[in-house]
Amino acid sequence: MSIAGQPTKTKLNVKVVPGASSTEIAGWLGDALKIRVSKPPEKGQANREVEVLVCSSLEIPTGSVRIVKGKTSARKVIEVNGLSLSQIKSRLGAKDA
Repeated sequence: MSIAGQPTKTKLNVKVVPGASSTEIAGWLGDALKIRVSKPPEKGQANREVEVLVCSSLEIPTGSVRIVKGKTSARKVIEVNGLSLSQIKSRLGAKDA
């Protein structure tokens, strides 16, 4: 929900599998979004690929997604600017959106 013209910022739990054979959003694991990326978890490569993939999948401008917690962990929290959780789930085809 936006407050007095401020953009919506939604935090989302993600589980990242780096070094996968392909880069894709694998679906939902409970309340977390599972993401596979082909880049290795070195020098932030996998994290950058996660941010770009989520922006592309949600059809929002690059830079609208950033990792806010867990930069060196498989379990991360990302912040999505401009979309609510229901909009995110709808765009990603979640069954309970």
